[in-house]
Amino acid sequence: MKIYTKTGDRGDTALFGGARVSKASQRVAAYGDVDDRNSVLGVVVAHSADDAMRADLRQIQSDLFVLGAELAKNPDKQVDLGMPLIAEADVIRLEGQIDVQDPILAPLKAFILPGGNVPAAFLHVARTTCRRAERAVVELAKTEPVREELIRYLNRLSDLLFTLARASNARAGVPDVPWVGRRSAT
Repeated sequence: MKIYTKTGDRGDTALFGGARVSKASQRVAAYGDVDDRNSVLGVVVAHSADDAMRADLRQIQSDLFVLGAELAKNPDKQVDLGMPLIAEADVIRLEGQIDVQDPILAPLKAFILPGGNVPAAFLHVARTTCRRAERAVVELAKTEPVREELIRYLNRLSDLLFTLARASNARAGVPDVPWVGRRSAT
């Protein structure tokens, strides 16, 4: 099978279920942002020496693939993706992962800047792209059906990624990068 089909050469793409939509549609933007998020996590996995974190992130990558597939469905058709969809249990699992990391973290006393060690910096990028995906899915939900679990999952995932960035720094003995306010020029 060839990787190129030429069917999207005019700026449209097919959803699962057969409908063709513009590549500029909000639905395509939403699942594209989820795919971006997944790719950034692949970079984190490649740079992390933490086996447990890599395993958790691989599970999240699988979740994001399912989430993206659901967003890529034709909303006007019943389409069986042949896999369990994101559920409340997945949101609760993310909360549990946050709770596991929290005890090793110093309490936040100031805003922090993205940075620290390489995995932490990439986790911060992942967090911001996750927020972008969440915004795209929320925007899509204004005009088309989107299950609430997808929005909750992305919201909790961004919290987890922030926590994992801090945990990555803590495990490496690298302090978080505190934000230092600007001083007045007067």
